[in-house]
Amino acid sequence: MLGTLFKKLGLKFSLNDPQWGRNSQNDNKQNNDGKKPNNGPPDLDKLWQEFNQRLNRLLSGKNGGGGNDSSGGGFSPDMKGAGLGVGAITVVAFLLWLASGFFTVQEGQTGVVMTFGKYNHSTAPGFNWRWPYPIQSHEIVNVSQVRTVEVGYRANAKNKQPKEALMLTDDENIIDIQFAVQYTLKSASDWIFNIRDPEETVRQVAETSIREIVGRNKMDFVLYEGREKVAQDTSQLMQQILDRYKTGVQITNVTMQGVQPPEQVQAAFDDAVKAGQDRERQKNEGQAYANDVIPKARGAASRLLEEAEAYSARVTASAEGDASRFKQVLTEYQKAPAVTRDRMYLDTMQQIFASTTKVMVDAKNGNNLLYLPLDKLIAQSAASATANSAAATSAASGSVTAPALKDNVVPTESRAQADDRSRDSRDSRDREGR
Repeated sequence: MLGTLFKKLGLKFSLNDPQWGRNSQNDNKQNNDGKKPNNGPPDLDKLWQEFNQRLNRLLSGKNGGGGNDSSGGGFSPDMKGAGLGVGAITVVAFLLWLASGFFTVQEGQTGVVMTFGKYNHSTAPGFNWRWPYPIQSHEIVNVSQVRTVEVGYRANAKNKQPKEALMLTDDENIIDIQFAVQYTLKSASDWIFNIRDPEETVRQVAETSIREIVGRNKMDFVLYEGREKVAQDTSQLMQQILDRYKTGVQITNVTMQGVQPPEQVQAAFDDAVKAGQDRERQKNEGQAYANDVIPKARGAASRLLEEAEAYSARVTASAEGDASRFKQVLTEYQKAPAVTRDRMYLDTMQQIFASTTKVMVDAKNGNNLLYLPLDKLIAQSAASATANSAAATSAASGSVTAPALKDNVVPTESRAQADDRSRDSRDSRDREGR
């Protein structure tokens, strides 16, 4: 705007112009020797007079002061025109001052406007305006950026920070933990005004939370199966503390980079871990053996119990049957004692002789001892029956001769007669004995 005004006034304020600030009439004059005067610093009085004269022409259309003076023909200053010039410059400067209050907020950012250093309001992404400095000021905060805080190390796991990494577990063991915390901002104003050193605050809160969580658990739980649980509990506790402090921080993730015992006792700890693994292996082997033996023993015990129960049931049933049979025999004996006694005797002899192959019979009132080879007699009877059937078959076919038939028949008849005689004698002796 000032450039446009100066252009209308016909003034040039270029520092590169060698004739800057010199009177145009003097510029056209030449020395006596035909040369222009030497270059020099600008004449500020003449420059101010020329500026006022042209500004008056532009604003009122009248000449500033009349004729030339005796020294150089310049215009006399006009106080009214000078006041108008100063007013115009003031207006232009005020407009420029107001224009300095415009600012742009990118997507994913939030502008925080402060009035004399105190929070006023927050702006959305886009083109915004505030009162210029020193009335208001602004600060742009990136709320979509994922920020990271490292605890126990810096940049990489090898660059450890022992003061942050070493912690004490519930079973009074020292453990070395390195983890990283990722977070975003949910309130730009809280992030700016409520905490002095935001990143250091988040790091201290993370260290405090992890120490509390580790102090509640055993060393083996933290080292092995409980890593995810420890990270989750740490994230929740950090969020609670940061919300209580009104920091405007939202925890997004807690990542465990390294969990191990201190380096000074690493070898001893490895030995203890191996011993524990051997113990678990032996326990598993013993459990597997027990799982194999115990079911078999239980099956055998169950089988023995069932067999005992079956034997008990069988013996009981047999005894009950014998008792019932004895009662029935007693009833019949009471009705006919002699007949019942003979029947019982015959049944007993039949059972005895059924499993006997040789019988020795002692004659009463005599020295004779009768020997009955029942097995041989039975075998001979079976052979005779086989020969008779073969003879019958041969006679039917006409292939058997008479002498052979005679030889086969005669011994069979004699053996049959001997059997009959022995049976009769045995029955007579039994009757006599009775």
